[in-house]
Amino acid sequence: MSKLRFGYVTGPILGALWMVILAVTVAIAMSFATGQAFRPGILWSLVWGAMAGAGLVALGRGRPVQLGLSVAIIALMLIGFGPVLVGPETSFSARFVGALLLGISFGASIVPILDEITPGALTRHEFEGAVIRFLTGFGYIFFTAIVLIPFYVMVMTSLKNQSELIQNPLDFSIDLSKGTELFRSYDELFTQFNFGTYLFNSFSISVLTVFITLAFAIPGAYAVARLRFRGQAAFSRSILLIYMVPMIVLALPIYIAFSMTGLRNSFWGIVMIYPVTTIPVALYMLQGYFRGLPAEIEEAGLMDGLSRLKVIWQITLPLSLPALASVSLYVFMIAWNEFLLAFMLLDDPTKFTLTRGIASLNSSEIPRQHLMAGSVIATVPIMAIFLGLEKFMTKGLTAGSVKG
Repeated sequence: MSKLRFGYVTGPILGALWMVILAVTVAIAMSFATGQAFRPGILWSLVWGAMAGAGLVALGRGRPVQLGLSVAIIALMLIGFGPVLVGPETSFSARFVGALLLGISFGASIVPILDEITPGALTRHEFEGAVIRFLTGFGYIFFTAIVLIPFYVMVMTSLKNQSELIQNPLDFSIDLSKGTELFRSYDELFTQFNFGTYLFNSFSISVLTVFITLAFAIPGAYAVARLRFRGQAAFSRSILLIYMVPMIVLALPIYIAFSMTGLRNSFWGIVMIYPVTTIPVALYMLQGYFRGLPAEIEEAGLMDGLSRLKVIWQITLPLSLPALASVSLYVFMIAWNEFLLAFMLLDDPTKFTLTRGIASLNSSEIPRQHLMAGSVIATVPIMAIFLGLEKFMTKGLTAGSVKG
């Protein structure tokens, strides 16, 4: 470790590793975007990355050095000795875009990583700072990739036709000249596969699940957090016990009970069973928040003559809006994405939820692009809702973590 804490060692090592990471990222991105052959050259990446890191440590990190790095990497890729290697059939324009992307990204990112790194001995603060900046950059790239790549593949596949998928299933580029023909799969889902009904059913069931869950969870969580009764501690600890039993274990009893009572294959049967899975988690989340609210405010309301119910309605709930918003969003996502119960209890296509409808597309008789289009339709609304209300969810989840 002591030898690593010298700039002439730290710089080349971090430069080499960072070049490998960017080379892999650019190769994957260009392969997906163009459908042409790009692959990372690990050996060349290590060599050029180490040389770039050593050069930055020795020469400084000014803009001329940064520009020179970018130009050098672009030139190396264009002559075939760069960190990203291309096949002979790869077009010059694609090769140039890949070179430009790698050169600019490396030149712009390696300079902040090696900031404060000098050729001589480094302090612990300087060494750890460089390593942390490197790991932070890697984290951004890694987690962005594992989120975006599956979604990108799903979207691109949904925009293709059957002949393109058969010809090259791994080509995720698209031909923009087709215009509205790209969205043919989406049009067929709504006109031929009844996806409008699936969307309406899922939205209605999810909204009703939220209201039913809150109707039971709010008084239950308030009772656990504020009232004193026999068995309170045991009840509080056992709220999430239902999640210790896998839903697949309960599948057969639920199926038999719903079949005997005539609730199977019905809209209201689904509405009844979904809150059973969401009420425990809502109780758990809300009781923690209610405990964090100052009890003195409620006691003042009681002294002013308000009943306990009015205190909850007029004082506690207005103060708990962030928590209620986060719980509602979480419950909505659970109901929207639920599959096992819907698959088990629904047989009538007019009553399918969105997840059940997508499962019906998983057939050899239905083109694969229709399944991907259905997945996009199911993913985009909940993603938009989550991104739009994320600040409320974060605020609600953390507001009750500190008492007072």
